[in-house]
Amino acid sequence: MFTHQPSLNSLDSSEARLGNAPGPESKALLKPPTLRSVAEHAQAPKTPHSIPIKLEPLKVACSSCNLRELCLPVGLSPVDLEQLDKLVGTRRQVSRGDTLFRSGDVFQSLFAVRTGFFKTCVSSEDGRDQVTGFQMAGELLGLDGISTDRHSCDAVALEDSQVCVIPFDQLEELSREFVDLQRQFHKIMSREIVRDHGVMLLLGSMRAEERLAAFLLNLTQRLHARGFSSAALVLRMTREEIGSYLGLKLETVSRTFSKFQDEGFLEVKQRHLRILDQAGLQRLVNSSSCE
Repeated sequence: MFTHQPSLNSLDSSEARLGNAPGPESKALLKPPTLRSVAEHAQAPKTPHSIPIKLEPLKVACSSCNLRELCLPVGLSPVDLEQLDKLVGTRRQVSRGDTLFRSGDVFQSLFAVRTGFFKTCVSSEDGRDQVTGFQMAGELLGLDGISTDRHSCDAVALEDSQVCVIPFDQLEELSREFVDLQRQFHKIMSREIVRDHGVMLLLGSMRAEERLAAFLLNLTQRLHARGFSSAALVLRMTREEIGSYLGLKLETVSRTFSKFQDEGFLEVKQRHLRILDQAGLQRLVNSSSCE
C-alpha cells in the first residue's frame, strides 16, 4: 500500500482501487459480519447534490466484523467495542458510479468501507476532475469534512459497495469517554497526513516508471493485509484515473504498463494484472533516492 522516500504504507488510504481473487488465507476475511437491527439513522439526510443511496435498517457489530483490525476499532478493548457497536448507525449500499457524498455537502458522518472501492476527487474551475485517492475495505471516508463541516471532495463508488455510517457528533462524544478510541482516531488522522507527504514526494521527485511502481506495490501491500493475493490484481479504476492520481497523462500510463510487461515486471490483460517481479519493482522505486 525509501531513505528520502515515503514508505509504501504512507500512501495507504490513497492508492488504487482493486479487487483480487482471494487466496485460501482470505476466506475468513470475506465472511460477512454479524448484523443487528436499529431504529435510529434509518434514513440519511439528503442534500441538493446527493444521489439517493439505498439504506438498510441494520446495524453492523464492529466487535464481530472481520475488518475490525483494519478499521476504527483496531486495538479497542471489549468494553470500548461494545460502546462503538451502539454508535455505528446503518449500512449504505452505493452502486457503481454513484456518489457517497459530494463537495459542498454538509458533513455529518464518517464512512467505513465494508465492501467495494471508492475514489475521491476534486473538480477544478474549468471542470476537470483530479483524483485524490482510492479507498478500499477497512478504510475511512469523510475526514475531509471535519474542519469546515462540509465535504471538500466527491466520493464515488468504483464498484457496487457498502459502507458503515459513523455519526461524527456521537463519535466525538464517545471519544471523550474512551481514551483508546480517541487515540485510534488520532492515529487514523495522522496516517492521512503522512500519506499526503508521501504523495507529495511521489509527484514531486519520481519519474513515471517509479510512480507507477510505487503505486502498484502499495496496492499489493494493502490487499495482502486484507487476505488477498499479493501478486494477482484486478484494477477497478481506469488508466485515466490512475494517471490523474499520479500526475501522468493517459498515454504515459499505458506506455509504462507496456514497458513493465516487456521487461518482465508484470503481466497485463486489460484490468487483470499479475506481478511477476515484485523485487524488481521495489528496486525501481528505491532508485529514486539515489538520483
